[in-house]
Amino acid sequence: MRTRTWLATSAALAAVALAAVPALPAAAAQPLADPAVLTAGSAGGSAVAVGDSLAAPLVSGTKATFYSTATGSTGVTCAASQFTATVTANPAAPGTASESLTGQTFSSCTSNVTGVISVKSLTVGNLPYQVAVADSAGNPVAITAGSAGAIQATAVLNSWFGTLTCSYQLSGAFSGSADNAAHSLTFVNEHFVKSGGSGLCPGDGYFTAHYGPVADTSQAGSPLVYVN
Repeated sequence: MRTRTWLATSAALAAVALAAVPALPAAAAQPLADPAVLTAGSAGGSAVAVGDSLAAPLVSGTKATFYSTATGSTGVTCAASQFTATVTANPAAPGTASESLTGQTFSSCTSNVTGVISVKSLTVGNLPYQVAVADSAGNPVAITAGSAGAIQATAVLNSWFGTLTCSYQLSGAFSGSADNAAHSLTFVNEHFVKSGGSGLCPGDGYFTAHYGPVADTSQAGSPLVYVN
């Protein structure tokens, strides 16, 4: 009888002790981490890694143009162009990703400038340039000169008067915008000023190009790049 009473009393005390212990709260749901500014394969997907290479040709059906006026159509037109860049910083959104523009090539170029027979080459100099891609309204893209010097473009033209070399420089930032629908970068009428070459060269050059799709060529399958 005493044993039963002792057991009952012990059970009651244990119940009281357990009731006095506050219930532990359920684990709080952890918020999802913000995606990186640049992701590969999908919006909000895997971050593009620092050191990855990005590349894009011209958007299909478009051409890169380097005209002598902002509203005209006289100058150099290139049916093919490609840029390559290396990602140097890719923070969590919202923010600004950084890249190093390591290459920009032009080919299949023609000219309708009077006296020009053909375009020997159109090249950019003083690479690499610094690239900033922001995820603010409009996804602005800014390209600025690197340590090698100003952003520079040089056209070598075969003309009635022999070979003409026309050099141009851009002061300040080279401005454009990124678009997720087409995974593209667009630059319109970026103004270059003649910095050297023949007196027959136009005094100004206005560059327009639409690059895309931008792909991360360091990852398997070269997934498309999104700005978040």
